Amino acid sequence: MPPRSIVKKFLARPQHEGFGAVVRRSIGRFELRYFDPFLVLDEFSVSAPAGFPDHPHRGFETVTYMLQGAVTHEDFEGHKGTIKAGDLQWMTAGRGIVHSEMPAAEGTQKGLQLWINLSSKHKMIQPRYQEIQSESIAEVTKDGIKVRIIAGESLGAKSAIYTRTPTMYLDFTLKQGSHLQQPIPKSYNAFVYVLEGEGIFGPHEESSSIGPHNLLLLSGSGDGLDAWNKSTKPLRFILVGGEPLGEPVAQLGPFVMNTQQEIDQTVEDFDNYTNGFEKAKHWRSQARIGLDY
Repeated sequence: MPPRSIVKKFLARPQHEGFGAVVRRSIGRFELRYFDPFLVLDEFSVSAPAGFPDHPHRGFETVTYMLQGAVTHEDFEGHKGTIKAGDLQWMTAGRGIVHSEMPAAEGTQKGLQLWINLSSKHKMIQPRYQEIQSESIAEVTKDGIKVRIIAGESLGAKSAIYTRTPTMYLDFTLKQGSHLQQPIPKSYNAFVYVLEGEGIFGPHEESSSIGPHNLLLLSGSGDGLDAWNKSTKPLRFILVGGEPLGEPVAQLGPFVMNTQQEIDQTVEDFDNYTNGFEKAKHWRSQARIGLDY
């Protein structure tokens, strides 16, 4: 069977988000509200004092992968940590979390944040974190191709990350002249997001090259992804795939449930500091306290 083809291409344009941050949003914008099970993909750029101060989540997971600089995260459970370039944080918000994400270094901090939906049976689980430093992320180099395995497997190596919604997340760098053939589980929805350089994707080697900040939705049928780097500069992109949930989605900003009634209940829980949001009543992040003065 031939590889998957590109069915849609979007250029992610900059927009403002949070407190003075700039994001390039590709999934979660009006042309592509949801790509089951993926809710949002942001390529973010933030410099102090801008950032993402205290805000809640319920019903999904956020995956933050740093490309440059560092971001400090703290939440109302007392969890605090800093992720630097190449580090990963996989946060399962579950029944509820309130947290902040703020710059922790000079200059511009850059990274990717992916929101992955949870099935109805997992939406109200206890929050949990999986944090992996850059040096602990599985990495393989072969035939001019380097892959960092955030989730799933590639070139014979596997990630240690546990994914409640089955997910693959691979960070590829292809040298000039290299050709990648990466299998994708047949049931997965999958996409490519180009970070640097230009590449040719899909079944036809003679297709036009595609450059940075482009999201490519892949067809549902095919044997995986073929990619070529025919330019003189390295090509870097992520390949992400996930098992579709096939469930209704009700969303209000950072709350993602299955019905409007559940969203109404979530707003009530948050406003009244109940059912998972109890600790939000008296908690302010250090970043927020600084902004209030």
